[in-house]
Amino acid sequence: MLPNTGKLAGCTLFITGASRGIGKAIALKAAKDGANIVIAAKTAEPHPTLPGTIYTAAEEIEAAGGKALPCIVNVREEQQIINAVEKAVKTFGGIDILVNNASAISLTGTLETATKKVNLMMDVNVRGTYLTSKACLPHLRKGKNPHILNLSPPMNLNPMWFKNHCAYTISKYGMSMCVLGMAEEFRGEVAVNALWPKTAIYTAAMDMLGGAGIEKQCRKTDILADAAYCILTKPKTFTGNFIIDEVLLREEGVKDFDIYAIAPGHSLIPDFFLDAEIDTSAMKKESYGAAPEEKQERSHGATVKTESAAAKPSGPVAETFRVIHGAITEEYVRNTQGVFQFELSGDGGGTWYIDLKTKGGSTGFGKPPVTADVIMSMSSADFVKMFKGKLKPTLAFMSGKLRIKGNMALAIKLEKMLSQLNSKL
Repeated sequence: MLPNTGKLAGCTLFITGASRGIGKAIALKAAKDGANIVIAAKTAEPHPTLPGTIYTAAEEIEAAGGKALPCIVNVREEQQIINAVEKAVKTFGGIDILVNNASAISLTGTLETATKKVNLMMDVNVRGTYLTSKACLPHLRKGKNPHILNLSPPMNLNPMWFKNHCAYTISKYGMSMCVLGMAEEFRGEVAVNALWPKTAIYTAAMDMLGGAGIEKQCRKTDILADAAYCILTKPKTFTGNFIIDEVLLREEGVKDFDIYAIAPGHSLIPDFFLDAEIDTSAMKKESYGAAPEEKQERSHGATVKTESAAAKPSGPVAETFRVIHGAITEEYVRNTQGVFQFELSGDGGGTWYIDLKTKGGSTGFGKPPVTADVIMSMSSADFVKMFKGKLKPTLAFMSGKLRIKGNMALAIKLEKMLSQLNSKL
């Protein structure tokens, strides 16, 4: 972990979305220096599924050595932002640092994204970041060593990052464009930078997106807190940068990254928008034992051919579905209650299905007997790897190898079943 230097002592940080997750981790790191933290978040009452409120976060910040000012702020409401900024200035005498952390996410395609979800992402991610920056800037210009830090990615225009979740990508890149513009506009006055994780970070949002067991492939929020602390203690001449947490911390001399892992030794999911990291990870995962895997798939294909009529599909995909069919239990059907359709390209491809809704369950070639709840599109080779545990569904989705339409919650349930099936495949 990066040690505290005391440089943020007495500084006032205005952090959106600081009641939990990454925002709270950054707040706690600064609090250890004795900083003042304005917790600008909307959770005042306990949420039924998400941990923490602005008041519980305030208690933790003060226990860590900081001063806390909890403010109810929905960044979609400009007046709430303005009121919180005024309260912060009145309480602490000014604002030195703004962290735009509040964010909304919906990993859905254009036709599957409801207008209210589009509005939410644009309002929170782009408009909220812009308006909070606008409200804080007059005070930041008077600050000791003023910084704005947006939790947003480098702008990667590879179409892969748009095709599966266009609205989300536009909204996150909108935050990054605020960095581009404001860094130039306020150069010499206020530093404006972006920070993004190299790997998935374990938060309540990732739990929701990835399902049970996903945490083993994630890092703790501590890595972003350390990287943010490093940026915010640099002089204001350090501006206009798009920073990846691990890259920065390596430059700062951090060598042991296992301390940031939820489960040291497990492979980590690369985060969105980072092509090189995903390609490298995929190569590492897929290169080990590639030749034996090909032999195994050929032998599986031979087995299917000897057992099946010539008219039936054969090969690794058919064998995989045969094994899945044999592994289906009433318990799987009862616990899942979903029908999954697979559109596979390449050898053994075509339309296949797994029915985990109808009594007894079934698998087969062609469209399912009832309407599918989830449609997954990918190559047949990646499908086989996914069901053998050699390619994580979350990684496949995040890297653009897997496209999902329909009920995301059911897609996550299927991933849980896969983890139990891997030993049989």
